[in-house]
Amino acid sequence: MCGANSIMNAKLLLKTLFFIVILLLLVLMGMHNRGSVDFTLPPLLKNHLQQPAAIMYFAFFAIGVLTGTIMTAGTGKKGGSKSSKSEK
Repeated sequence: MCGANSIMNAKLLLKTLFFIVILLLLVLMGMHNRGSVDFTLPPLLKNHLQQPAAIMYFAFFAIGVLTGTIMTAGTGKKGGSKSSKSEK
């Protein structure tokens, strides 16, 4: 049982480190891209948006994180299904 726990902790640690690296890249992009960016999306927005590049990077990153969270929500398998199969 301890082996499974340590594997889960290692996975969580790697995922957390990966997320921190991605956030670091986001901060670096925001620091070095201070110019304004035009954003147009004719079907949804009538006017174009003009925002600093850092805000745009953060917005697209946030949309990607939310999309990934929604796509993976509820797909986790319970450990009980494994034990019920082995009991049969």
